[in-house]
Amino acid sequence: EVQLVESGGGLVQPGGSLRLSCAASGITFSSYAMSWYRQAPGKERELVASITSAGGNTHYADSVKGRFTISRDNARNTAYLHMNSLKPGDTAVYYCNARRTSYLDYWGQGTQVTISS
Repeated sequence: EVQLVESGGGLVQPGGSLRLSCAASGITFSSYAMSWYRQAPGKERELVASITSAGGNTHYADSVKGRFTISRDNARNTAYLHMNSLKPGDTAVYYCNARRTSYLDYWGQGTQVTISS
């Protein structure tokens, strides 16, 4: 059974930092590109950041460039999203995605991130 378990969400003041983790099991983690998406209330799910299977290439949404960093540890089957300089507009449920092909595409359950003073 494939499982992606996100953790690390919570309530943070503007300007603060969080690190999200996505622990994967049931897949050959090192063969999958990993991504973080987010969905705010009333909005569509959007891609935040992605990293290739070996970690050599990353991609970021313009809204988070320079503030967020995606990384992975293939030895630990875990992907991370380091978030700095958080803004109220970053408030959303953050989802981890593992994708190898169109049919080897898995999602976590999501973790809530709330930025508020």
